[in-house]
Amino acid sequence: MVLNVIWIGFFLIAFVVAGVKLVFFQDTEVFTAMVASTFDMAEVAFEISLGLTGVLTLWLGLMRVGEKGGVIAVLAKVVRPFFHRIFPEIPRDHPVHGSIIMNFAANMLGLDNAATPLGLKAMQELQELNPEKDTASNAQIMFLVLNTSGLTLIPISVMVYRAQMGAANPSDIFLPILLTTFFSTMAGLISVAVVQRINLFDRVVMAYLGGLTAMIAAIIHYFSRLPSEEVELVSTVVANVLLFGIISLFIFMAAVRRVNVYEAFIEGAKEGFPVVIKIIPYLVAILVAIGVFRASGAMDLMVAGIGSVFMFMGLNTDFIEALPTALMKPLSGSGARGMMVDAMQTHGADSFIGRLTSTFQGSTDTTFYIIALYFGSVSVRKTRHAVACGLIADGTAIVAGIFIGYLFFH
Repeated sequence: MVLNVIWIGFFLIAFVVAGVKLVFFQDTEVFTAMVASTFDMAEVAFEISLGLTGVLTLWLGLMRVGEKGGVIAVLAKVVRPFFHRIFPEIPRDHPVHGSIIMNFAANMLGLDNAATPLGLKAMQELQELNPEKDTASNAQIMFLVLNTSGLTLIPISVMVYRAQMGAANPSDIFLPILLTTFFSTMAGLISVAVVQRINLFDRVVMAYLGGLTAMIAAIIHYFSRLPSEEVELVSTVVANVLLFGIISLFIFMAAVRRVNVYEAFIEGAKEGFPVVIKIIPYLVAILVAIGVFRASGAMDLMVAGIGSVFMFMGLNTDFIEALPTALMKPLSGSGARGMMVDAMQTHGADSFIGRLTSTFQGSTDTTFYIIALYFGSVSVRKTRHAVACGLIADGTAIVAGIFIGYLFFH
């Protein structure tokens, strides 16, 4: 229901804004741009789906190897006490625990290409436990919101873009992103826990969250002591060594157990293509709506309105130029990335705006894209409180990112 209202709203708001621009400002190009955007975004949605085919096939195959080698079961045992409390609907020994932890690990390392297929597999396994197939379960919503909150320990892609744009120290946004994404994730977790009446003050939950906080504090301490020019290099090496190490461990353990590794890989990989076919309509729907909303100029009006409010209140508005990236991120990852690059080109990679847009880009994931992708892969239509809780995490990231940006860069 919520997603239906939002989808309709994108089109109707775009039509009203474009109509005003045509009638009162004689902008004869706005409707042309909107129509062109519908075709462009439909093509983009298909290309994204097509691009997922190979990587989804690869990781579903590797996950099957990991399952038969017993590694996934070991990982599941490590997190089972925590997951049992925040995902109470999932049986204690269900293999989805392993898929979820693998997805979270890939997200934390900034490895989007690995995280998406692992997340799709986890969502499919959660759907097997879902009694109402067209309605999101509590476990699916918790999993999705924690994904959209985008907990990222190593923001590799953002640092790469900053290096390409000529930043003197591409890794100077490492700590701000880590802090911002931590607050975003906690907000997402708390919002879902409140709705689903999950006790976050349980001793086990507090112990795991305390351990996560301690780990993030240790990472901050370690990287803050490294020379600035080494942060990006160390981050990239660590992330990729860990990823390939996990792949090698999967294969090694399966071989030790005398599993036919090649056949296990093929067995899992076969599941990839049907999933991709299923998600295409959902991606086309959401990306076309977002593209029309943006092409109409509604996004620009929203940013200008927020700026006017802050100016009226007499508050500092230096952050306003970075808001398009923050507001676009829940809607479109590629759109937000384009706005981040444009902001760095316009203001400079080392400017306050350049650094703040980088912080926004790295601190959350693309809420509506993930909802369309993950729920679309299992044909869930009723999203319940998933959108609201996901947007709470996004809003927290924006507010926290602004405060942290002023603290570090202003």
